[in-house]
Amino acid sequence: MAAEIITKEDLEAFGSKLIAEIKGIIGKPSDEPAKWLKSYQVKNLLKISPNTLHKLRLEGTLKPTKIGGILYYNQQDIMQVLNGTNKGK
Repeated sequence: MAAEIITKEDLEAFGSKLIAEIKGIIGKPSDEPAKWLKSYQVKNLLKISPNTLHKLRLEGTLKPTKIGGILYYNQQDIMQVLNGTNKGK
């Protein structure tokens, strides 16, 4: 078996190719982080009562994340509700 010499450029090219493949597998991270809204912000944005917000949670239309006793809602989920594209969930 013949020995093959690997250069620094070969390793750099391999590294770049490997990183590109990994990014393709896991997907490109979003440039914009998710924005989280508190309950009062969601109620003001959607112009709904606390009971309606509770109903949306129970139906699964909005799925909050609870951190330290405070419910946070993903802004993208709220926008789907506003646009009416959340009916299948």
